[in-house]
Amino acid sequence: MQPDEATSHSVSDTRSPVSTKFPRTGIGYDSHRFIAGGPIVLGGVRIPSDVRLAGHSDGDAIAHALTDAILGACGDRDIGTLFPDTDLANAGRDSIEMLAVAVARASDRGFLIVNADVTVIAERPKISQHRDAIVIVLERVTGASVNVKAKTNEGMGWIGRGEGLACIAVATLFPRDGGILE
Repeated sequence: MQPDEATSHSVSDTRSPVSTKFPRTGIGYDSHRFIAGGPIVLGGVRIPSDVRLAGHSDGDAIAHALTDAILGACGDRDIGTLFPDTDLANAGRDSIEMLAVAVARASDRGFLIVNADVTVIAERPKISQHRDAIVIVLERVTGASVNVKAKTNEGMGWIGRGEGLACIAVATLFPRDGGILE
């Protein structure tokens, strides 16, 4: 894939078109391990920290999970297909830019994003003091109502040991023309 193909919406798709008659829901998941040297980027917000999220792009697990949720809801590809980690053009890429591409692809397929719900599973960083800033960024990019919440993993597993974090996102899309809702 050429560096500009993903942003120009030219990834070929031979699958059948998705019905735009009904509302659709997609689920996205992403996880990253911590590495030395902050800050952490979550939902497009730089959070002061002594660690950051390892990743080919900026490692923004919220943006990655929400991007996959939107792509899944509109019957499109996934973030790894559109922005492969084998493509040097994606090294250090701003994940909010990738989210914006997913929003545009959903629109191109006849959908509006109406709601998104994100859960961050992490022992650190604490999300509460950054939640409003994250919501503002995500709502600006998606044009939808966005809810962000956080949970710990109660000290269990790799998340509980503080080795990284995970995010789950759900996106609800409605047909732009109203579909059955008219």
